[in-house]
Amino acid sequence: MPEVIISYLHYAAFAAMASALSLEMFLYRTEVAGTVARRLARIDAVFGASALVMLGTGLMRLFIFGKPVSYYMKNGLFHVKITLFVLIVLLSIYPTITFIKNRMTPSDGKAVYPGAVGILLKIEMVILLAIPLLAVMMARGYGFKG
Repeated sequence: MPEVIISYLHYAAFAAMASALSLEMFLYRTEVAGTVARRLARIDAVFGASALVMLGTGLMRLFIFGKPVSYYMKNGLFHVKITLFVLIVLLSIYPTITFIKNRMTPSDGKAVYPGAVGILLKIEMVILLAIPLLAVMMARGYGFKG
């Protein structure tokens, strides 16, 4: 039963990441009201927390509950999947810093964001959506080194 719970939390964390990122993309503008700036910072915190849960449960699946580690290490798609996750984390640093800096904007004030933040959010989403495809391919036996 613990394996089921860990797997469920892993998938739920992915859904939370995708949802938070979707909300950020929906709310993001180069200039927003202070209330929206605070909301973006809170949503980004959910994105970060869900990424941590996804990482933690993924590591638990890798080392404790899943197949042997050697099974995953022989699969090239696994390495691509992990690399993409790390890339998302790295790409999210700049938007996160920007959202944190603007979270104290007064309600009647305006927070200004660089256009690069919106571009990074879109890139993160494209990469994030590729990860479950790789997982499905792995589950079907693709990616193993001969």
